[in-house]
Amino acid sequence: MCIIAGVVLTVIGAVGAWLQHDAPGQRAQSRTEFTADNPPAGLPTALTTGQHLDWSSCASPPTARAGYDCATMKAPLDYRKPDGQTIDVALIRRKATGPNARRIGSLVLNFGGPGVSGVSGLPEFLNQYKPLLDRYDLVSFDPRGVGATIPVRCGKTADDTGYDGADACAEHSGPLLPYVGTLHTARDLDLMRYLLGDERLHYFGVSYGTALGAVYAHLYPSHVGRLVLEAPVDPTEDLDEKQVSQVKAVQAAFDRFAAHCAARIRHCPTGDGPEEAARRMARLADRLEKKPAPAGAGKNLDADDLAYAVSDHLDLGTDGWGPLAKALTALIDHNDGRLLSKGADGIGSADRAATPPDNSRAAQTAITCADSSLRPGFERLDRDEARIKAASPVFGAAWSTGVYLCYDWPFDGERATLQVNADGAAPVLVVGGTGDPTTPYSGARRMAGALGDGVGVLLTAQEEGHGTYPQNRCVTETVDQYLRTGRTPAPGTMCRGSLS
Repeated sequence: MCIIAGVVLTVIGAVGAWLQHDAPGQRAQSRTEFTADNPPAGLPTALTTGQHLDWSSCASPPTARAGYDCATMKAPLDYRKPDGQTIDVALIRRKATGPNARRIGSLVLNFGGPGVSGVSGLPEFLNQYKPLLDRYDLVSFDPRGVGATIPVRCGKTADDTGYDGADACAEHSGPLLPYVGTLHTARDLDLMRYLLGDERLHYFGVSYGTALGAVYAHLYPSHVGRLVLEAPVDPTEDLDEKQVSQVKAVQAAFDRFAAHCAARIRHCPTGDGPEEAARRMARLADRLEKKPAPAGAGKNLDADDLAYAVSDHLDLGTDGWGPLAKALTALIDHNDGRLLSKGADGIGSADRAATPPDNSRAAQTAITCADSSLRPGFERLDRDEARIKAASPVFGAAWSTGVYLCYDWPFDGERATLQVNADGAAPVLVVGGTGDPTTPYSGARRMAGALGDGVGVLLTAQEEGHGTYPQNRCVTETVDQYLRTGRTPAPGTMCRGSLS
């Protein structure tokens, strides 16, 4: 799945203490803090020139207690009333390790979702971006509604971080719900840019993070620095269209896995090809619907869990195909769901795995529904549910429940599709994989085009999986060169990979 149904990239473990100020007995480098002269327009001086980020040791998460700094940024709750109520936005930073004179500024990271905590995510994903620390401070944050930034509560009680439906969201977080959408968070990014001391925003967004970065470019084209949008969402599709595209993409990825399995894996659990695989998966789903399989730690695996877990493995690209075959064999032959469930939890996508086990589902729903103006009636719900089921024999039933996500949401959303045209902005690097099962490659092409002529620059990777950085060497070298120098690749650049 993706921003709606939930999945992305590989979790990389935290690293050891390798920054200079972490090493005992070494003198910390002298450091000049940057300052910017272009504060966001229309905000009170108390939030701009009168505000300074007070970086100090992080209290949480435990993985951030060594080598990281944390701070809180004051921002308007409602940017239409900038002198009104303020909120606290939680930030985390890993300082650059290279020479001070070569430091470019801060690179702000968003790891996807919506609903992913950047404060938890930066220590978890640091290894992926480690080579960039010689030129950038790496910075992330908890977007609105997530983690420590006005967290949305939608459980049975005000303290419950689970999800109990739209009525519970309205009861416990109603005053916040109109202000957690991407437009407000993009405005937080510009205030963050200024307080970090950068004249222009340098940014790396993955999956949902591409929506946030593209909206920022639309709102502040003159403040765009070096922006990377990896595994992009399609800005031309509304919420319903996205779900149809996603389920077709994950089905296509499963079909490629099934063909590989039949050709290369002895005793392939999905049979002699995609058609047989679909039949076997249908029988398995029917069996699990009647009686879920034990999955360890007191959990059971039902038909929907089967679809989501298989999708998580597919998001890993070809690295996930061998483990997926083993896990399906254990489930089909021995009714043992532990490998499939554990594999999805342990090697799942960045969006799912990086999201802390607190209010992730509530935040995902609240942000998605704040962004989307679609509020379908029952007639359209039935029609859309049928379309999604028909689009994928393996994943359609599980994905089809997504049509109900916002139908009874208590507040209107911003618009049906993203507005991302950014005429006049510096070039933005858009990176798409041709075999992406979560954000289809067609969305990368449309994102590059929608940003505007001379703005969106598309880099294509012939890869399976959701996201290609840093897995694909060519992509990594091209992206890193862009972030270090500002030079974009030539139009039509293609990186070879597992699909070559």
